[in-house]
This record gives sequence, structure tokens and C-alpha cells, in this order.
Amino acid sequence: MMNTDGVRLQKVLSQAGIASRRVAETMIRDGRVTVDGRVVTELGTRVDPDTADIRVDGSRIVLDDTMVYLAVNKPRGMHSTMSDDLGRPCIGDLVEHRVRGNKKIFHVGRLDADTEGLLLLTNDGELAHRLMHPSFEVPKSYLATVNGSVPRGLGKKLRAGVELDDGPVRLDDFAVVDAVPGKTLVRVTLHEGRKRIVRRLLASVGFPVQELVRTDIGAVTLGDQRPGSIRVLTRKEVGELYQAVGL
Repeated sequence: MMNTDGVRLQKVLSQAGIASRRVAETMIRDGRVTVDGRVVTELGTRVDPDTADIRVDGSRIVLDDTMVYLAVNKPRGMHSTMSDDLGRPCIGDLVEHRVRGNKKIFHVGRLDADTEGLLLLTNDGELAHRLMHPSFEVPKSYLATVNGSVPRGLGKKLRAGVELDDGPVRLDDFAVVDAVPGKTLVRVTLHEGRKRIVRRLLASVGFPVQELVRTDIGAVTLGDQRPGSIRVLTRKEVGELYQAVGL
């Protein structure tokens, strides 16, 4: 809610790392900022940063500093769990020294032990639930190495849909990234997370996966993050994830 006791909106935006105060003022004047659903163009507007729903260009600004949003590049051979009863290497091993106190974080979805790549960790239960729910259709992209050369028309077939044991699946996008004799690197994008779905899908059309790396979840990308490394998501990335799931 807007009020007379709160913090000036441009100060909230600059403290949140969105922009310098001067650029934030321009954003407000240009009508790019909303507070609780209403466009705000007056620079003197004060808000309560703890309760106000503040958005820039439609993306929500998360101001709660108890919230943790991490991107991990899960190494191959590591399990997507926060602890493992059998003592196998798991994601929890990577983060236990990074996140202290009572910030109970959990992984958003899973990657198979033999798959490398992007995994999100957070203590934001509502965001995690929505990201994992297929109805919100958040796209995920993977790089898959397969044997042989991929024929023309395979992408069209996969985008049209293939019937698997547990129902049909179709890709949102498919592209050949690179090819060397005997091997092809393909990028696949889909918005569901059934168990081993990419491996099962490509195997069903005659191209078993040799290596698999998840590179993107919505607007969050792995980039050049090394296996085993962790980074904190930017406020922009968090806002875009919120937007993708309707928060």
C-alpha cells in the first residue's frame, strides 16, 4: 500500500539494485513501475517495502532479504537431494557452507544423477511449487549429445509430439547445435518435467542420449557457470521467474 510513512519508491528501487536513484526516477515518470497493481508516476510516492507488490515492466521486485534464490550447476554423478542416507554426493554438500541459519532451502525439481546442469534452490515455497507445476509451462532447455547424425525432419516430428508409455510429449523447440562424425549435439526445449523425459523421448526416436546438460529454466541460464559452482540469482531473474508463474 502507498502511505505517508513509508520509503520513497525510487529509494526502494535503487536499494533493490534495480537502477540508480536517478534512473529509477525516470522509470517511475515513464510509467514503468506499478505498486499494488496501479501505475505510479509521482516521484514523492512512499511505499511499505515489506508489504507492497512493486513491479517494473511487469516483473515483480522481491525485497524480502530472508528469501534465498540460488542457481547450481549440478555435476554429473551428484544426486538432486539436500541430504543422502547412503552418503552419496548430493546438492546439500555444495550449499551447506553457503547458506547458514534457519533458511530451509530445497531444490526445485530434480535432475538425474547422470545429468549435469542448472538446478534452482530456494526457500520460497510458493515460487518453487509453481515452477514445478506443469500448468505454468515454464520452459526448460537441455543440450544433449547423441550418437550418429540427426536426419532432417526429426525436429518437426518431436515438435508435433511422440507417444511414450506414460502419455504423449512434444518439444517446444529442437535444434542441431553441432555435429562431428558419429556424434550430434542438439538443443531441446520443453516445459514439463516427467522423470528422465528428455532421455526417454530421444531414445524413442532412435537417438539414445550419451550426455545431457540442462542449460535454462525460464529466463535463468547456466551461462559459463562451472560444475559444482553456485551463484545467487539476480533480482531481475527472480522477478522474471515470478512473472513466468503468475506471481
